[in-house]
Amino acid sequence: MTPPKLSLRLRTFLFFALMAALAAAITAAAFWAGFTRVPSAGVPSGFVTAGLIAGFGLTGLCAAIWRLFDANIALPVERLAAGLRARAQTGAAAGLDRSEARHLGDLAPAAEGLADRLRTASEDTEQEIAAKTTQLKAERDRLADLLSDIPLAMIIATPDHRIAMYDRQAAAALSQAAPPRLMAPLADYLDPAPLTAAHAQLGAPGGEIPCTAEGHGGAVTFSLRLMPLTGAPGYLIIIDGTESGIPPEAARPLVYDLALMDGAVPGGDARALTALPYVVFDTETTGLLPHKDAVVQIGALRMLGPKPVPGEVFDTLVDPGRPIPPASTRVHGVSDAMVAGAPDFTTAGKSFHQFASGAVLVAHNAPFDMAFLRRHAARTGVHWDHPILDTVLLSAVLFGTTEVHTLDALCERLGVVLPPEDRHTALGDARATAAALSAMLPMLQARGLTTLDAVIAETRKHGRLLEDLN
Repeated sequence: MTPPKLSLRLRTFLFFALMAALAAAITAAAFWAGFTRVPSAGVPSGFVTAGLIAGFGLTGLCAAIWRLFDANIALPVERLAAGLRARAQTGAAAGLDRSEARHLGDLAPAAEGLADRLRTASEDTEQEIAAKTTQLKAERDRLADLLSDIPLAMIIATPDHRIAMYDRQAAAALSQAAPPRLMAPLADYLDPAPLTAAHAQLGAPGGEIPCTAEGHGGAVTFSLRLMPLTGAPGYLIIIDGTESGIPPEAARPLVYDLALMDGAVPGGDARALTALPYVVFDTETTGLLPHKDAVVQIGALRMLGPKPVPGEVFDTLVDPGRPIPPASTRVHGVSDAMVAGAPDFTTAGKSFHQFASGAVLVAHNAPFDMAFLRRHAARTGVHWDHPILDTVLLSAVLFGTTEVHTLDALCERLGVVLPPEDRHTALGDARATAAALSAMLPMLQARGLTTLDAVIAETRKHGRLLEDLN
């Protein structure tokens, strides 16, 4: 269902504005009618004064009534609706302030009672499902660990040559070209020409086609074997570790999302929100001025739709090339001693750009973080042309502009727990932002905002929030 273009509060204001205009027009018409019946000997100034007083008085009365209605009816209803959406989609337990909703009669208690009942029923169902799937999950995790311990580097690719699964050995091999990422095109890691030629020769399941392909940038050569899958689209790639010079085993699990095998990934920014890859990130800096301060830490994680991808995490300290002010260290805990020997921003920025390739960038107050990245774009030789979502603006879309939209307030509203020791660390704040995004994506879809283009268009209506924030 498409959400109304005008909010309840705005429609209420327009209703009362129309009431005031009509009252003034009626009063003016009445006095004009009386005026035209007065002899033309002179202007009845008392008559005109009375009309003005009546017009302004009615307008002021309507404004006062609107203010009362907005504060006691429209605003509580809007907040109640936002709270119910949050409960329905995330299970967040935060309720409506009863004193604020006192003029709604029994609506707020009834709505909260229904929401509590639904949440209780949902929790009971989830507990039953969890109890029945615990053993299945344990067996799946054990199988994943066993497969990842097999001394082969394996990748499952979709029919359109994207990564749908990789093990820890493949992760170690791929990392020589670029950070391993689900949904990433194989062309980010391998020369596509020999890979495409070998893929075209694949026949019936059971056969294999050898292939030699250079890694992206020519830093390493991979010896590959391509095999068709039985009963599934896509194909299996085995990387010969001894001939490819694979480094020691990486400490990461089997990473997969076999739902990607169902078909080619659609292109363009209009894709469904649940089909998009996201990189949620945060930076810690020497200060609050992007034009003169520097980054000291970058933390990020990748998501496919609302689900974080296990193991796909970026976390690095950055040498700012200058002393870190003690006041900044007190906030994020990063000291001069910690960044000694860390990569400079040119190196860290390139690595992060590779990690974020092909994804939508997400941050809380994104203009602040993006200003630091773009300031050094020329020096790092990369272009930050990713689509961007800002969780401040997503919060405004879902909960209204009059609410508080700090990361702490948003997480509290959505029931996201923020460990105090992780707050104001780059990766900790990125994890909190990712949890908030995961909760908000289904809420956006429930409001009819199902594509990236639609969400971005809606957030642009609230851009003034970021201007005020920054």
